[in-house]
Amino acid sequence: MGAEKATDVSDFEDEDDLDEEPGEVIESAPPQKVGEERELNNSRLKKKLLKRGHGWETPEFNDEVTVHYVGTLLDGTKFDSTRDRGEPVTFTVGQAQVAAGLDHGIITMKMGEVALFTLPAESSNEVGNSGSIPPNSVVQFEVELISWIKVVDVCKDGGIIKKIMEKGNRNERPCDLDEVLVKYRVTLIDGITVAETSEEGFEFRMDDGHLFPGLPKVIMTMERGEKAKLIVQPQYAFGEKGGEAESRLDSIPPNSVLHVDIELVSFKPVINVTGDSKVLKKILREGEGSVTANEGAIVTISYVAKVEDGPIFEKKGIDETKPLEFITDEEQVIVGLDRAVATMKKGEKAIVSIHPDYAFGSIEARFDLATVPPGSSVVYEVDMVDFIKEKGPWELNNSEKIEAAGKKKEEGNLLFKNGKFQRAGKKYDKAVDYVSEDGSFGDDEQKLAKALRVSCWLNGAACSLKLDNFSEAIKLCSQVLDVEFRNVKALYRRAQACIETGDYILADVDIKQALEADPQNREVKQLQRKLKQLQLESDKRDAKLYANMFAHKEKDSPVVTKRLKVEKSNDERKDEEVTRMEEDKVADSAAPPDDVIND
Repeated sequence: MGAEKATDVSDFEDEDDLDEEPGEVIESAPPQKVGEERELNNSRLKKKLLKRGHGWETPEFNDEVTVHYVGTLLDGTKFDSTRDRGEPVTFTVGQAQVAAGLDHGIITMKMGEVALFTLPAESSNEVGNSGSIPPNSVVQFEVELISWIKVVDVCKDGGIIKKIMEKGNRNERPCDLDEVLVKYRVTLIDGITVAETSEEGFEFRMDDGHLFPGLPKVIMTMERGEKAKLIVQPQYAFGEKGGEAESRLDSIPPNSVLHVDIELVSFKPVINVTGDSKVLKKILREGEGSVTANEGAIVTISYVAKVEDGPIFEKKGIDETKPLEFITDEEQVIVGLDRAVATMKKGEKAIVSIHPDYAFGSIEARFDLATVPPGSSVVYEVDMVDFIKEKGPWELNNSEKIEAAGKKKEEGNLLFKNGKFQRAGKKYDKAVDYVSEDGSFGDDEQKLAKALRVSCWLNGAACSLKLDNFSEAIKLCSQVLDVEFRNVKALYRRAQACIETGDYILADVDIKQALEADPQNREVKQLQRKLKQLQLESDKRDAKLYANMFAHKEKDSPVVTKRLKVEKSNDERKDEEVTRMEEDKVADSAAPPDDVIND
């Protein structure tokens, strides 16, 4: 065999004039220079960079790489060369198909890179063409990475192998609710085509599934515009039954492995607006930028509304009708439309599907174009024409913040009076956001801001009690008590919440502190009587539980009998004490008189 040496570094010396590429990192080392040799990861495999590649990506194990290589001994004797054979070789990284250890070098290379790898002597016995290599020889491989195909084990069990033939053009992948447009061709191992889409492709919603069970799993790994080849094992295809269940696929035998060429042409994102799949927004056209019309925004929309699988009942901004303008989160439109519009960007177009719970419910809704029957789902095709967002605290000066907080509080009070406690609570939260303790207020302004914070925390706690959200009520009252430790309303409401959660000890402490601050407070006294009654009932239950627990152990003991008689007489005295108590009705209301209205 001739003593032809591998390409010398000087053959690439023009590359030395290039600036170093940022990001070419071997662990924490600086970028490798052309002509520099390094040991890789303490593996005794050495790499000398002969020519820089381009880009920043490198292959991974299980990817299919295409390379040219020349294998030589240290004296320059060549024992293998793809260049002599006239064509590069393709193999799977990680299977040591060329030489043991060489794959660890290839995964450090970029597209187009040329490098010289020196393998330790013990690796020479595991070189693919080792017959002409003396035992325990140090060998070198000059490798040029021409290209590679990324290979993905979709289900992590070898059941679906995806080879990416063409990358997508945007770093976006569909989710389980999205509507996707795909093109595909499905063949059996003998090359017979068993399914194929038209040139336009096929559109379906991901959670509805299509063709075979594993297809949605694959598509969720694909980017828009990506093309791939799949090898699908029977358990993710048609299994033991084959395609007999589908008349159009009855040519697929049982336990068939499928080969699929697939392209994800596009997809329409579907947003689960309310989290319970009862308001779904399918985006037909992306809006501008990243800002959405949040709660409290003044929005202008045009739309066509129809009963699902039924007639159109309303149009706005269509056919010479005026667009609709409204403020979000003010109950000016049905809840589903309100919530969906608050997620839209300017210029966005979407189809919003709304369950009756977020539409007109069980009532009949009459419109000029049609009537919406009770219990109907409705569909709106909405264009976001424009919106003006409500100003945030950071956009206002101090006096404007205080004014905005006062306005939000009054809006909350009105909602509370009308029994809309959840929306009222949100208003109080927003009010507090405007006057948060950020150090920007002067002394006089700080007093006003603190008073507003305390009032809104108290009123928010009242809302939480009405909504049975006792932990939130405790949190809000505690915030008040951090700044006003003798605030009677905060102590009263926290005691109410503690009673509901069974924390009688803390409730008792709060009630006693409230009565110390205001001994004549009627509502607090009523709550104290309620707590005593509950404590007595709890003590009785505990006594009965313990009596039953130990009865079988000491059934005939005279000592136990005597103790039980004493406990019984104690209980009788407690009952008499409760009977003597004033029979005032215990106040179960979440709010003492007038505080939400007048605070």
